[in-house]
Amino acid sequence: MSLLFLTDIIKRVGLDPKEVKLIRHALSDKIFKKYFEIGKIKEYTQHQKKDFSKGYKYWMVFISDGGSLARFEGLYTVLNELPDTKENMPEGCPDIEEFKGNASIFMIEKMDVLADYEGKLIIEWGKSARSWAQKGTTEKPIVAIQAKQLKVFEGFEKLILPYDELKEIVENKHIYESWHTALSSVYAVYLITDIISGKQYVGSAYNKGGLLGRWTIYIETGHGNNRKMIELLEEFPNRYRQFEFSVLQILPKNLSDEEVINVENLWKKKLHTREFGLNEN
Repeated sequence: MSLLFLTDIIKRVGLDPKEVKLIRHALSDKIFKKYFEIGKIKEYTQHQKKDFSKGYKYWMVFISDGGSLARFEGLYTVLNELPDTKENMPEGCPDIEEFKGNASIFMIEKMDVLADYEGKLIIEWGKSARSWAQKGTTEKPIVAIQAKQLKVFEGFEKLILPYDELKEIVENKHIYESWHTALSSVYAVYLITDIISGKQYVGSAYNKGGLLGRWTIYIETGHGNNRKMIELLEEFPNRYRQFEFSVLQILPKNLSDEEVINVENLWKKKLHTREFGLNEN
């Protein structure tokens, strides 16, 4: 039996649960997943039916975290409601055709009073998981509050991971489920930089496990079976901990191996990683 409920935290920061709306997004939703992967959770949340926020001043947004659990993403205050015409569309939305003027765009702003709980607070959403929008007065048991602040996935464009951070993400799926979902869902051309020498390596991920599968090999081996990296680690065994991982280009999973490799080779030419970096071919 839970001794702490979400309403307890809402009241503790001075908000009236009656004025709070709870929203739960699911990564199983293909449209939300598309927004999530480019770091546009707020923009996705803003687009709702008319009068969606009637009677509510605040939104608490959660993301599904396996089964009926939900992880807290952020608390927002609702400022205004506008028609969902294309001119009011939030910047960076991938589905412009969805904005037809029949629904609303809510101007919302993230609040700081619960910032310490973002990515850490996990609640039991309940058996009515399909009911993705609920009242703040609904008692939601708090399952866990992670002791460590999680690194929030903000989209592939902003993704820059030192080796130790990537290792933590790869080895802790139960904590970084959203990262695993995003990284395994795409093919990609990626960049590894040795931050000691500045030398770079361009690689590509096009197998079943997507980008996550390929990067997992680097965590397991330190070198990803690349000859120049193996030679570097023979001279400096712990050098892999100075590698930094980032994404150059996201690719759809319907591309052939050859098509992905062609994009990879183009990036090698652009960055001259064969002549001056860690690429052998």
